[in-house]
Amino acid sequence: MPTLYITDLDGTLLHNDATLSAFGSSTLRDLLSRGVLFTVASARSVTSIRPILDDLPLTLPIIEFNGAFISDLKTGDHAVINDIDRDLAEGIFDVIRSTDCLPFISTYNGTADRVYYEKILNDGMQQHLDNRRASDDPRLRQIDRLADAFADRVVCFSVIDRSETIVEVRKAIEAAYPDQVEMHFYKDNYIPGWSWLTVNDLKATKGRAIQTLIDLAGLDDSEIVAFGDHTNDIEMFRVAHRSYAVANAGEELKTHSTGTIGSNEEDSVPRFILADCR
Repeated sequence: MPTLYITDLDGTLLHNDATLSAFGSSTLRDLLSRGVLFTVASARSVTSIRPILDDLPLTLPIIEFNGAFISDLKTGDHAVINDIDRDLAEGIFDVIRSTDCLPFISTYNGTADRVYYEKILNDGMQQHLDNRRASDDPRLRQIDRLADAFADRVVCFSVIDRSETIVEVRKAIEAAYPDQVEMHFYKDNYIPGWSWLTVNDLKATKGRAIQTLIDLAGLDDSEIVAFGDHTNDIEMFRVAHRSYAVANAGEELKTHSTGTIGSNEEDSVPRFILADCR
């Protein structure tokens, strides 16, 4: 039975500065050259994943936006798109706007990915925008009316604010659309003091995306080994044969894991795969 290794990025494979270490990069390149099956499942977009993993000879697609896209890392082409129904997307936007927040809206317009924004309401949003501009993110588009984004296929709403505000936004969406969307709350690891709420289609989970990826790649007989650090990795752990939380992971995820390995700062994921393949 071949083994497929799938890892989260931030807080799991990557160090706290959002980089893959030289050891991690060289180890994974060697493993991939030996035919080890490996890919990533991340809340990030392919645009922000590519600069980090571009030197890895990945042959399998990656899972981005927590399962909203299954994509080719090199080209950015999407094999699967789990977008939000337009009427539902418009309703979610109205709820977010009623809380005096405005989201970044990630979409696919049929030929290219886009990230639309209207106004920057706080320093957390501004720092995120500055980071994406510094990376020359080609998706960014400022528009006068965020509602115009719904001409595209909407894959994710991202709300950035203080934790207490994010909690209220989440409650409002849950009340208006119970069990109709997939939401995740994050404290931003790179912009202290600010938090995120991401809203995706109900089908956009890492677990479902892994099952789809296995079907696409013809790997039905594979053993799945997964690594993560956050609650958005729970669905991935549920479909895995073996699942490992890094030491810095939240306690809730650890209760769903086969075991706990070292921290992300210790290159624990590549070290585990290297030892597991021997």
